[in-house]
Formats: sequence, C-alpha cells, structure tokens
Amino acid sequence: MIDKIFYFLLLIFPFLNNAQETDISYNFPKIKSIITMPVRIPLAEISNMANASVKDLVFEDNSYEDNNNDQFKVKVWKTRPIRLVGGTNQNLLIEVPLKIWAEKGVGKFGVYSYQETTFETVMYFNSQIVFNNNWGIVTKTQPNGFKWVTKPVLDYGAVKIPITGLVEKSLKEQQLKFCTTMDEMMAKQLNFQNYALLAWNQFTQPFHVNEEYNTWLKITPLNINLTPLKFYRDEIQTTIGIDAYSETFVGQKPESSVPQKTIANFNVIPVLADQFLLQTTANIPFTEATSIAQKMFLNKEFEVRDGKSKIKITSIKVYGIDGKVMIEAETEGYVKGTSFISGVPVYDEGKRKIVLSDTKFKLKTHNFLQKAATLLFQNKIVKMIEDEYGIPTATIEDESKKGVEKAFNTEYYKGLKLSGKVYKMKPTKILVNDLYLTALIDTEASMVMKIQGM
Repeated sequence: MIDKIFYFLLLIFPFLNNAQETDISYNFPKIKSIITMPVRIPLAEISNMANASVKDLVFEDNSYEDNNNDQFKVKVWKTRPIRLVGGTNQNLLIEVPLKIWAEKGVGKFGVYSYQETTFETVMYFNSQIVFNNNWGIVTKTQPNGFKWVTKPVLDYGAVKIPITGLVEKSLKEQQLKFCTTMDEMMAKQLNFQNYALLAWNQFTQPFHVNEEYNTWLKITPLNINLTPLKFYRDEIQTTIGIDAYSETFVGQKPESSVPQKTIANFNVIPVLADQFLLQTTANIPFTEATSIAQKMFLNKEFEVRDGKSKIKITSIKVYGIDGKVMIEAETEGYVKGTSFISGVPVYDEGKRKIVLSDTKFKLKTHNFLQKAATLLFQNKIVKMIEDEYGIPTATIEDESKKGVEKAFNTEYYKGLKLSGKVYKMKPTKILVNDLYLTALIDTEASMVMKIQGM
C-alpha cells in the first residue's frame, strides 16, 4: 500500500511545477510540504488475502492409530469464504464456515467396525491487530467458540452414536492451530517494510518533469506519519502523512540521493487533518515578464503637466536585482532618459496577478533641468506601473488546479482508487533571482485512497 502511495506522488508532482529556459542551470527553492491522505481498506480485501492463503482443505488426519489409538479420521474443508468484520475494540471478528468428514471405528481387541459421517460447523475467532512502526503487522488471534450447523452422528442402522464430544475436542485443538495459521498469514501478507524501502529509494531519484525544457524534479521524503488503525464493521481506516522536500532543477540532472538500506520507522500520530497544504513552485522567467511589459507599455504615450507635454516609452525591460523586480524604461519627449522603477513583487488575489509594491523611482538623464522637473513624471509613471503592470497567474493557477484534480481522481494501479478535490490554489510568496520570478504556490486539497479489487 505505502509503495503505491509513493508512486502516485511521483506521478502527480509534474502537474505541480512549471519551469522554462534551457540554456542555464538553476536550482529553485527547496519546498517543504506535508501531504495527508485518509486510507480506507475494506475488510473484504483482507478477507480475500485470508482466503487466498488458507486452502480449501484446512486439515486432514488420515491415521486411526494416532492420538492414543483413537480410531478416528477427519478431514476439514471451507464451505464458504472466510469472513471478517470489524469489532468494537480495535479487533477483527473472523468467521470460518467448515464442512467436516469423520470416520470412527467402534470395537475392541483390534476388531473394529467403521462408520463415517459428514457435518458442518462455523468457527469464530477474535484477532487483535497492531501495526508496528517498523511497517509490520502483528496479530494475536484467539478462538471465540463455534456453533453446529449439523451435528455429527454415526449411523449403524438400528444404533446411532453421537460423536459430538469426540469431535468437539478435535475441533478445539484445530481451532488453536488455525489461530497460528491466521497470525502467520497476516504477518506475511500485511508486511509493508520491503515495499516501503523500495518506494523510498525510488522516490529520491531525480526524474524529468519536462524533457522539452530539460526540467528535473527531485523529491526528498523526510518522514512518514500514520494515525492508529481504526476498525469499523466493513473497513479499516488510517491516515498517512508524508513530510517531503521538493526541488526543481533546470539544465543538468541533479545527483541522486544515496540509497537507503533500511527504511526509517514511521511516527504514530494521534490525529492528522483530512485536508492538507501542498507547497510547490511555478517559475516565470524575466523574459516573459519583459514581454508582458512590452505589450502593455512599449511605444505608449502619456501626458504630464496638465496635458501640455507628452512622454513616450521607447524601450522597456524587466529583471531582478537584490531581491526586487526592476523595470527599466527609456523615454523621450518631455523627459528623455532612463527610468528605474523597483519594487517588491507580491500576489494580488483580486487581480490574480503578481504586482509591485513599495516601489522606488530613479531617473538617469543628462539634463539637469529635467531632473528638477520630474516629480509629476515620477508620480505619473509610477502610478501607471502600479495600476496596470502585473504578471497574470490565472493560467498557472487554473491549469495547475485542473492537473492536480485530474491526478487526484485517477486509478493509477488496479484496485488503488483515489478521490480528491482542490479547494484553493494561489501564490503566496514571490522570490526573485537574476533570471526568474519563483512563485510559491499553496494548494489546499483533500484526497482519500481506497484499496479495493487489487
């Protein structure tokens, strides 16, 4: 189960990252995310494993002489599949319907007359289950009695001999042995340690997010949390929480992490939220930011000094410097020179754009008189930039939301059914470097995994 969760996460992360430019190598921020996922395991699935492990012929005694020469043979079969039901004390109630053939010898001094009979009974068991934090399942199964469907009777014509007492003794012995069989089966079938180790090592291998842009994604799981198992009538429930770092790389493939030889134990957490916050990155190159600015302002004229003078923007570019966004615009007309408008990029949720705040203005010109008369120009161009310029994020948000919801509602493996919903997705913090604006995106979502039909 755990390994399939990891592989599922490997599949969805490409939807959650966006990067461009291939002529450089740049390491984007390492983002820590916590992913929680309620897991539903129908008891029918465990019943299927139990029935697959327990053969139809449960027990066979082919000797008359064993058990102190009891002159008794017996064969025991399942008549229907083993059935499991959730108890009220973190336990499973197990029902095993059986058909029994028995043959009994009656006589003395080594001379016996044999008669056979067939009857049915239902055995009951109570199994306490503990999921150890080393990924192993430990069960302690105990007998919980049985009931007769048809009682055993040896028919010698005029004489009918009930052998209920003799058979009950044998059944009780076999019930104890069957407890051991059930515990061994559960420990073997429900041990996830090897799967978790394979998935953990696979999870840390860098892989291509996008071959066209030569973009790599590396996931580093930190630890895994699980809530205690909860038993209901028809299913077992738990919630998995995965703490992980995600890193985006453009250009050269990053080095792989050193493979682990043992899987770390998971942490048992009393409660994990059904909803989770996943943090990822969307990377916007300054070439795109410049293109947006050019479409909005290049060759645009605006008036200053009560409409008596005009200014035209003849060149504009956008780049990052010292953690801020710089807009460099060359103008002619009333003011001829180069204006530098810097600001802190922030996300405007109403506009769904990355805009500038805390803007600063500086004019570079050789005309001293223009320097002294630029207050109106400064106010005009700064207000225009603040009001009009912005990098739209609507497409990033909408496409990411569609990709995530598609990934959250897909059956990647037979029997591994996922159902999820994205409630909110928005950039929260904008980071600046020389070549990119990196938006940290918060995704509020929920997802449920159901194991069925595997």
